[in-house]
Amino acid sequence: MDELLGRAWWMLILRGTVALLFGSLALFWPALTLLLLINLFSAYAIVGGIVAIVGAIRYRATHAGWWVPLLLGLCSIGAGLIAVLLPGIGALALVAVIGANAVITGVFDLISAARLHGRLRNAWMLVLTGVVSLLFGIFVLLFPGAGALALVWVIGVYALFTGALLFVLGITARAWHREGPSGEPHAPLHP
Repeated sequence: MDELLGRAWWMLILRGTVALLFGSLALFWPALTLLLLINLFSAYAIVGGIVAIVGAIRYRATHAGWWVPLLLGLCSIGAGLIAVLLPGIGALALVAVIGANAVITGVFDLISAARLHGRLRNAWMLVLTGVVSLLFGIFVLLFPGAGALALVWVIGVYALFTGALLFVLGITARAWHREGPSGEPHAPLHP
């Protein structure tokens, strides 16, 4: 799993970048309509899911833990498709989809972090990302009537925070992979 994370550093950076873009859009356009919020969330979930699936499939033959990012990707794409295909489901259903996606993402991030414990420097960032995702999802599921505008701000801050953590973790994983576990440089990476 640690080798998978080291080789798929680009997946973490891309996932973090998508989250940063999504969070910025949500914060800078706080008066978004619910439909635009649905579309932003759908794009975020689908792109993030595709990135996770591509990374999992790419390394499935060489890494036993490839199924974790695959499940994360499938759940993210499923949440994104539900939100885009059923835009009339209402604000509460959207809140439930967003909350469930955050809980599932948090659980899978924590599973990944547990598998990497002691093998990857700064693995705490993945733990923190998982905890923040899990807490955000629970909060959203417990308080669904918070309102769409307040939800936009919470989602924006959540996406910026987790995006920054994932981005830094990707850079750290890239450096770790280049050094190797012994601290000696590897051959150049080919994503």
